[in-house]
Amino acid sequence: MNTQVSELLPLDDLVKLSPQTIHEFSEKGHVLVKNILSKAEIEAYRPVIVGAADKYNTEKRKLEDRDTYGKAFLQIMNLWQVDADVKQYVFAKRMAKIAADLMGVENVRLYHDQALFKEAGGGPTPWHQDQYYWPIDTHNTVTMWMPLIDIDVDMGMLTFASNSYNNGAVFNHEISDESESLFDDYVKEKGFAISRAKTMNAGDATFHRGFTIHNAPGNNSDKIREVMTIIYIADGARITPYKNDWQKNDHHKWLMGKPIGELIDSELNPRLL
Repeated sequence: MNTQVSELLPLDDLVKLSPQTIHEFSEKGHVLVKNILSKAEIEAYRPVIVGAADKYNTEKRKLEDRDTYGKAFLQIMNLWQVDADVKQYVFAKRMAKIAADLMGVENVRLYHDQALFKEAGGGPTPWHQDQYYWPIDTHNTVTMWMPLIDIDVDMGMLTFASNSYNNGAVFNHEISDESESLFDDYVKEKGFAISRAKTMNAGDATFHRGFTIHNAPGNNSDKIREVMTIIYIADGARITPYKNDWQKNDHHKWLMGKPIGELIDSELNPRLL
């Protein structure tokens, strides 16, 4: 692990959300929160995260040689474990408190982080639900999605089917062309409103529930869409029996194989507040 911590600005002061923001998240299952990080903070943390993502990225194939999932983004997980500077960002109380307030809980735990870098010319991210992959007994989960550079819709803006989280897992499909087709039909059938920002500044972030259906278009720009994500779960959540092989893998990888039914409180899932 990199033990050389830079002189980074702390991110432990708290942001008070408006009642309207909390209500919007409760109703829609997603919300955009602006200016979470200042320009100076982004300028400090961006090179740290980008450098770690570049160092630990294992995808070496050309875009044209990958499947739909592989073309959607470069995905580098749990950077906090290998880089102490990134850990300071991932463990930040500022973002953890926003997640807790949106879910209406006192404390949250880390599930894992992941850098999601959509390359120039990268393909679309199909419709999916994050929590399909997670063996967790609560719907009180949330993903923060923060661009490290200013982005617009041409770069692969995260897109939500509002109010789509209430029925839990809809299909037994991972992110794929098949999930795109099935979810597209389902979203149209249910008449969910489609919502996405036209632009996001570096340091803004969306937060969405684990079962909120979402996708992203391809990156038609000449820049990499640099996004850092953190997945939070409500403190007190427990491990459930697997519903698919992906959940089995997650149980061992992110929950350290703790017995099913036990609290999610391993050393990989620290309490953040």
